[in-house]
Amino acid sequence: MAETAKWYVVQTYSGYENTVKATIEKTVESRRLQEIIHAVSIPVENVTEISDSGVAKTVERKVFPGYVLVKMVMTDESWYIIRNVRGVTGFVGSGTKPTPLTEEEVLQLGMEKKEIVVNYAVGDTVRIADGPLTSFSGVVEDLDLEKNKVRVVVSMFGRETPVELELDQVEVIPQ
Repeated sequence: MAETAKWYVVQTYSGYENTVKATIEKTVESRRLQEIIHAVSIPVENVTEISDSGVAKTVERKVFPGYVLVKMVMTDESWYIIRNVRGVTGFVGSGTKPTPLTEEEVLQLGMEKKEIVVNYAVGDTVRIADGPLTSFSGVVEDLDLEKNKVRVVVSMFGRETPVELELDQVEVIPQ
């Protein structure tokens, strides 16, 4: 297929998110639509709630109540299938045309992870490839792969200044 799958936001009745997700997944399975409807997701976060008695418990809370995210190739068939699931009120978008999420929005929601290959280590000299300090070079002081951050010490105006950047904003300088 020429078109690629994108993430779309489907609006549901509040409290129907899990039912809508299960119905879409069951429909995809029974009609063998895995090629046009790839994934269904309800973004959740773990929150610690403290009751009046002081007991703390961790609960899973929906990030966007009333919404389900669907990764699919937008065709008349896929639109019709999703639109006619019980509990769905429509797609998010302007007018009748659903608007897909941008790549940045998908990454922020954590729906898909962009894999970054880090070919430098603490102590290596790197060049900043993106951002306001593009083309500056410095020495890697700290790497945090979990948070996607790197701290580089850059010499600016005769002073050593630590700068925190994302892992893909720097590149190793070939020796």
